[in-house]
Amino acid sequence: MLDTLLLLIIVVMGIAVGFNSIDLLPTTVLDQVANVRGLQWVTAGFGGLVGIALGLLLQTLYHRLERNIRQLPADTLLSRAVGLVVGLLLANLMLAPIFLLPIPRDFSFIKPLVAVLTSIVFAYSGTTLADSHGRALLRLVNPNSVESSLLAEGMIKPARAKVLDTSCIIDGRIEALLNLGVLEGQIIVPQFVLQELQLIADAANDQKRSRGRRGLDVLNRIQANLGDRIVIHSADYPDLTTVDAKLVRLCQEINGTLVTNDFNLNKVARFQKVDVFNVNELAQALRPIYLPGDTLELKILKEGKEPAQGIGYLEDGTMVVVEEGVDHIGDQLSVVVTSALQTSAGRMIFARLQMPTIA
Repeated sequence: MLDTLLLLIIVVMGIAVGFNSIDLLPTTVLDQVANVRGLQWVTAGFGGLVGIALGLLLQTLYHRLERNIRQLPADTLLSRAVGLVVGLLLANLMLAPIFLLPIPRDFSFIKPLVAVLTSIVFAYSGTTLADSHGRALLRLVNPNSVESSLLAEGMIKPARAKVLDTSCIIDGRIEALLNLGVLEGQIIVPQFVLQELQLIADAANDQKRSRGRRGLDVLNRIQANLGDRIVIHSADYPDLTTVDAKLVRLCQEINGTLVTNDFNLNKVARFQKVDVFNVNELAQALRPIYLPGDTLELKILKEGKEPAQGIGYLEDGTMVVVEEGVDHIGDQLSVVVTSALQTSAGRMIFARLQMPTIA
């Protein structure tokens, strides 16, 4: 109903403008017109057609803007509104001295032109800065919000937003974790991470190109499954040159959790007091624990570093070193676990051949 009413108003305005537009024609031209009333109705019809086209265009733009606003998180919408208001206030403060300047009448159009341009520039700058620093600003402005009060009382524990790194997107296991509901909260993909993925997907190297395209496919499937829960964050930091540094800065500002597979980024982020969710560490924690005396079915694949050792691998990639296994390369055998060693590179299991049972 509202769309129809707005369209009707714009069409009526177009007809009115077209009907009265002949008054702008010179008198010499009007004297040559035999039927002025007929010309008025022709221009009114043309104005109505223009009004219909303009009304439909405005409706389309309005609905698109409405959809985009509805998809924004509440904190982003609030921070952008605050940034817009602050930008307009600063623009008006700067324009006050300009309007007091004596300007000749012939150049009086400069004042409204400068006012419009300044307001647009400051409004855009305010919303852009709000995207980068809005969440931190809101926490400073209102540290005693309802959410903070409930959190202090222990009644709720809000889930932190999860910021995805390029490495975990390309790895692909993040998709299964999200589908299983292991990770809660908003899923944020920074714009600079998307740009890095696109650069990898456009690389000349075939291996890099396939990895980049796989990462983009993973993101598309995640977005199809999660819908509005996944958000592309437009924040950028021109003063930082690396994607890793930008990820750490973004997580600090929004108090988010960094999701990554990068070992070095994991260490750097934790040193800077950023919460990190490492997919590799989760995979290590979920691997089954084998105790001395447990029996494994294992295929010996190659020779070990020490004499007479054979090497095999479990399904999860764990390396098993088998004593006296070098003579059984290529064979599927039963081995008995003797010990296990946890290293920074992963877990290593030591075993020996299972002796046949004597009847």
